Amino acid sequence: MELNIQKIFKISFLLIDEFSMISFASAIEPLRAANRINGKSLYEWEIFSLNGQAVSSSNGIYIYPDHSIEDNLKTDILFVCGGLNIKSKVNKTLLGFLRKLARRGVSLGALCTASYVLAKAGLLSSKKSTIHWENSFSMKEEFPDLEITNNLFEIDKDRYTSSGGTSSLDLMLNIIIQHQGSSLAKNVSDQLIHERIRYSNDYQRMSLRSRLGVSHPKLLTSVSIMEENIEDPISHKELSKKANISLRQLERLFKKYLSCTPNQYYIKIRLERSRNLLLQTSMSILSIALVTGFTSASHFSKCYRLFYGISPRESRNIELSF
Repeated sequence: MELNIQKIFKISFLLIDEFSMISFASAIEPLRAANRINGKSLYEWEIFSLNGQAVSSSNGIYIYPDHSIEDNLKTDILFVCGGLNIKSKVNKTLLGFLRKLARRGVSLGALCTASYVLAKAGLLSSKKSTIHWENSFSMKEEFPDLEITNNLFEIDKDRYTSSGGTSSLDLMLNIIIQHQGSSLAKNVSDQLIHERIRYSNDYQRMSLRSRLGVSHPKLLTSVSIMEENIEDPISHKELSKKANISLRQLERLFKKYLSCTPNQYYIKIRLERSRNLLLQTSMSILSIALVTGFTSASHFSKCYRLFYGISPRESRNIELSF
C-alpha cells in the first residue's frame, strides 16, 4: 500500500572528516529532485559537523555545515556520512551524541563506512545493517553478534544503512517510495538518469563475470568457491571436485583466462583480504594470518612481502602515518 504523507520530512546529515562525497551527494540529490518534480517541498535537509566547522571529503572538497551537534536538532532521520579511515574518527563526543538521539527516538542512518560508527555506539543491535564490501569482513570480525549483510542497503525499522557509492541514491529512492509512493520515486530515478531503482537485496559488487572479464562457468565456479573458503582454504583436489572438473582442466583455465595458477590466484585473494584487515582493524598480525588461511605469522609475512613488496607491519604503519 502506497502512502502519501503531506508533512515535510526533515533529514539531517552529519559529515565525518574524509566522508565519501559520492555517497553524500547521492543521498541529497533524490530529495531535491523529488521536491522539484512534486512542485512543492516534501523534504528538507540540514548539514551538521561535530564542531560546526567545514569538513573535508575524501576527495579534498570542503563542505560548510549549517550547524554543529551542539545546536538544537529537530529531524526525522539523521544520517552519519563516513568515508576513509572511519575508525580513527570515532570519539566519545560522537558516540554520546548518537546515543542521545537514539534515546530520544530519532531514526538513525549511515552512509558508506559510517555503519561502523553506529555499531561502535551500540545502535545496531538486533538490526540488519550493511557496510561497504571492503569493510564488511573486518566489521564482522569486530562485531560478530551483529547481522551484517552484503546487501546494497538495509532498512530495519528506525535504522538505515547503505554500503556507499551510489547505493545512497537507491536507499533514498526506497525511502521516497515509503513516503510518497512508487510513481514519484520512478520519476526521480528517471530524472537522475538512473535506469532502475535497486532494492535492498541487490548485491554491492559487480558479478564475478564482470569483475574478471571472463564467462567460463567452471572458472567462475572455482573462483567463487575460493572466495567462500578464505579462513580454511581447500586443496586443489577438493576444489576441482567441487567445480566438477579435472585438476589438469583447472590449471588450464586459470592459465588461459587469469594468467596464473590456481594457487597463485588463491593466495592473491587471501592476501587482499588480509590487507583490508591490516588497514581497518587492530587485529594482531598472527590473528590476521590465521583468519586468512595462513599457518603462521612468518608464512603470512613472507607471502605478503612477495606480493606487496613490504611487510604486513610496514603496510599498517604506512597507512597510520597518513
